This record gives sequence, C-alpha cells and structure tokens, in this order.
Amino acid sequence: MSLDPRLVTAAEYPDWLRAVGTGFLRASAAVPGEEEVAVRLAHTDLARVQGVFDAGRCVATFRSFAQELTVVGGAKVRADAVTAVTVTPTHRRRGLLSRMMATDLAAAKERGDVVASLIAAEYPIYGRYGFGPAAWATEWEIDVPRAGLDPRARIPSEADGGRIELVDGADVRKLGPELHTRLAARQHGVVSRDERWWQRSTGVDLPAYETWTEPFYAVYRSADGETDGLIAYRADDRWGDGKQPLNKATVVGMTAVTPAAERALWQFVCSIDWITTVRTGYRAPDDLVPLLLPDPRAARVVTYADWLWLRVLDVPRALEARTYATGAALVLDVRDPAGLAGGRFLLEVSPSGASCVPTTRDADLSLDVGELGTLYLGDESALRLAALGRIEEHRAGAAAEADTVFRAPRRAWCPDVF
Repeated sequence: MSLDPRLVTAAEYPDWLRAVGTGFLRASAAVPGEEEVAVRLAHTDLARVQGVFDAGRCVATFRSFAQELTVVGGAKVRADAVTAVTVTPTHRRRGLLSRMMATDLAAAKERGDVVASLIAAEYPIYGRYGFGPAAWATEWEIDVPRAGLDPRARIPSEADGGRIELVDGADVRKLGPELHTRLAARQHGVVSRDERWWQRSTGVDLPAYETWTEPFYAVYRSADGETDGLIAYRADDRWGDGKQPLNKATVVGMTAVTPAAERALWQFVCSIDWITTVRTGYRAPDDLVPLLLPDPRAARVVTYADWLWLRVLDVPRALEARTYATGAALVLDVRDPAGLAGGRFLLEVSPSGASCVPTTRDADLSLDVGELGTLYLGDESALRLAALGRIEEHRAGAAAEADTVFRAPRRAWCPDVF
C-alpha cells in the first residue's frame, strides 16, 4: 500500500494527536477527548498539518505555523516554524519525513517565508534537510550557600528605587506580551509568541497529558514603575538531617530587558529563604548569571546543547535583513540540494546596510545552506567551520573575513521550545 503524506482533516485530527503522543513517548498516547481536541483544533491551521495514514491509522505527523524571528540588529523575518514531527517506530526508514519536509518547505518558500525554524529533539536528523544549529542553550545549577551572596543584603537595585513584586498568572498574561516584545527588539534568536503561548505557559487550556503545578511569578519594576523583568519559578520541599533546608528553585522562564532587572531577578531567586540550589532553566550561553555571583564557580553548567535550528529559504532577504558591524564584500556559493535557496551571491555589507544579489563572479567561499543557517545569527565562527571542512575557502583570508562579517557581539538566544 502506498504511504503518501497529505493534509489532515478535522475528523482525522484526534488520531493525528494520538500519533504525536506515540512519537514523543508520552505516558498516555490514547486518542484525546473531545474537549481537548476542540481546544487544540481552534488554534491549529489544518492547511499546515500533514499526516501519513496506514490502514486508517496515523503513522507520521508534521505541522508548521507562522512565526517571526529576530535577527542580528533587531529586525524580524518571517519564519516557517516546524513542530510535532514524528514517525511511528513501525514505519521508520520509508522516507515519510523527507516527503513531509519537502512539501512543507516548498510551501514556505512559495509563501515568502525567509527561513524555517525548529527545535531539534535529535541532532543528526535535520542537517540533511538544510537546517543548521543557529543558537545554543545553557543551563546552570547554582549552589546558593557557596555563591557568596549576603543573605542579609538588600537587592542592589532597590537602592535605585527598583522593586520586586510577586504577581499571578493573570498579571503575567497582561504584562508578559509587552515585555517579550521589548526583548524581541534587542535579542537575536527570539521568536514570536501568540496569545495561546501565554495561556498555556500560565496553565490555561492545557492538554490532558500535561500536568500543571502553578509556579511563583515575580516582576521587577524600575524606579519609574516600568516592568523590566519577569521570572517564573517552582520550588520543591526537601529537608535534610537536623531540619536543614535543601530546597531547589527551578526557573521555568525569565525575561529581563535591562541589566538592572536581570541582576535583581537572579539575586532575588538566590536569596529566597530555604532555597539552597537554583536551576536557571535554559539561558543564552553568555548569560550574565554566573558572573553576577561573588563566586562564579558556584554555578556549574549542567546542560550545553544546540537549541534553535534554521534553514534559509531566501538568501538575499535573509542576509539583507540583519545588520553588520563592518564593511566587506564576499561572494558566497550556497549549495542547496533541495533547490530552494542555492546559488552564487555577492554580499556587500557595511554598518549602514547590506546588499545581497545573484552574481557570476568567482566564489570566495562555498558552503551548504545548513552552514549558512549556522552562521546566520552570528553565533558560530566561519573559521571553525572552515577548519572542520564545512566551508571551502577559494580566496585566502575569505573565511577570516566572513568570521568578522557574521559574528555578533552577544550570542544568539531563543527562550522558547516549539
């Protein structure tokens, strides 16, 4: 029997959800109830939901949705966000994902999306479709007693009139979107959040397989009353011998748009009574948190891994959207076996703007489209990729020049999983 990917109908959507649960090894992969299906379907564009069916049962899933990505310099580009990608173990190695991916990327190209994006559950899968890791994530665990913070000291920003306030989920849904908009204007790698994101992240309309424990929420307000930071954290309840507290606070989200807010929120969560350990959640690899501590060794890295992957769909629009700190001209020969974004391009950049146009000039560098995705947000070194044999240098010094052109002052960071 032919197994062909196709769009999923509303009637097939419950079985598609069951297949997603099976693919992600969720404890309950039964067909969800009518109420959950209705809630999820209301926020799903079936024109972007693919499935493969065998004897009436869904055995592969794929979905995409519209997204905006902040690039270096603060501009936003249209992204095709890929999610819910699964193939049931009984139907692997039949090319099902390849066909679903090809269909989706072709549609994204036709729509005018500049890049495709995803969070890769497994590293080896997506490079063959032209994606490259463009932003990484780090999580620290802080040994609070060792950190050297004075538990009697006030939060430094309070001396400048700032303050920390506890809030609830309703406040987060009200204050969070504007704060995230401010973050997205300054941090490359940030992706857009819709109203549904804020509902789910505060426990509203969750699917049945997700258990919910309400976190604590706190905001930082500057002296003029502006909300410049937001943190959400949960805490366990552990006590050791001699009635000594051994509680851990786990940060599930933190947004700060000023250094003062960032310092205040980290010091706040590290100064809560009974908390002896803080897990930071996934942060940018160059996050300030370790160096905010009197003893940075108190913060040990527990995770450092690839996070946001990008697949360039339109080379000129992508490279012209971001900013560059220096002036240069490079001819890039971009290889794309899928035929979506390949070609030879003259990239001319300066601090005042960029131009990227097709050219017949000799190439300075040759690279696959996935390596261009890796370079795009300025988080990787062109010299390192050249040393690895993943960029071919045709003009002496071109890789070093590309390194200067593409690198950003701070590392890229995507705070979301999708």
